[in-house]
Amino acid sequence: MQVTDKIIQKIIGNVLKYGVRSVLIISIIGGLIFLFNHADETVAYGRFTENDRSIVDVVSGILKGVVDLQGRAIIYLAILVLFCTPLLRLLLSLLSFMLEGDKLYVFITSIVLVIIGFSMYFGFGH
Repeated sequence: MQVTDKIIQKIIGNVLKYGVRSVLIISIIGGLIFLFNHADETVAYGRFTENDRSIVDVVSGILKGVVDLQGRAIIYLAILVLFCTPLLRLLLSLLSFMLEGDKLYVFITSIVLVIIGFSMYFGFGH
């Protein structure tokens, strides 16, 4: 089976559709777990503590919390999936442009990916 632009566009559409649905389901599950475990707690909004960690520490902490079924970590996982959905769409678009041989859009999409990569790397813990 040959990969065509139409097939890739269908895959991209499905990634966006199912990505958003997954985020909704994951966040509802995480929210319910969080509310069940922390229903009677109050939050002190007058106190703010900056939490400056690297992206690797953040993701590994989220994954450990998900394994332990912590509601907050599951909600954070939903946010990560929400972030990764358009990123995956961008990677699939890059593949589509490469298959089409459209060098201008390959270049533009590559620049966008590099900018996102730099902002992720330098945005946390620096």
